[in-house]
Amino acid sequence: MSFASSSRTDRVRAGIAAVIVQGVLGYALITGLVVRFPESVPDALKLFAVKPPSPPPSPKKGPVSPPRETVSRPLGATSPPNLRATATPIVVPPPVVLIPVPPLVIVAEKANTGAASISGASTIIGPGTGSGGQGDGSGSGGAGDGDGDGSGGGGGAPLRQIAGRITGNDYPRRPFEAGIGGTLFVRYIVGVRGRVTDCTVTRSSGNAELDAATCRLITERFRFKPRRNMAGRPVPAVIVEDHSWVVDR
Repeated sequence: MSFASSSRTDRVRAGIAAVIVQGVLGYALITGLVVRFPESVPDALKLFAVKPPSPPPSPKKGPVSPPRETVSRPLGATSPPNLRATATPIVVPPPVVLIPVPPLVIVAEKANTGAASISGASTIIGPGTGSGGQGDGSGSGGAGDGDGDGSGGGGGAPLRQIAGRITGNDYPRRPFEAGIGGTLFVRYIVGVRGRVTDCTVTRSSGNAELDAATCRLITERFRFKPRRNMAGRPVPAVIVEDHSWVVDR
């Protein structure tokens, strides 16, 4: 009997404990599933109106100045015409520069120490590279020994200019107006008829017009009595000379 009452008491206790446990679990479930809403809205979620930014202040306008009135002034009158000088129709003629004709330079066919154009005997007695008549000299009479090119007759004659000269009126216009002058050297041949051929400038004056005019005038104007050999026949001669052009202002 005591055993039976003891087990019944235990069962009652166990049942009460189970009910308490189930109640606690049920309360926990109920309180855990309940959603609690806040009683007041936090400040972070409050709505507020945002005003647009104020426009920048407009620049201050100063007082508007009235437009300036333009006053038209009369233009100044031109001065009276000045006196003008008119040149006379008579012009000053260019100065004439007379250029002396330089002496001729006689060129011999054979070089020697004399001043004649040829070597040989002459009909005139006197000093020279050959003596007149018969005698000893550079060229002997007859068929003797010597460097003359003829027999003892002595018929040679030197070259001689008989016409032609260059004057200041022949000055080319452009070099004269520019004040250009100079000296040039020419070489030309005098033929058996006494006329000039093959004129060339061996040293220029520095101006092409002066060089060309010199050779042209020599060829057109200069005339010579040709040189003759010992047999009396005319032979060509080579002339080397200089010419100067001078502007006299």
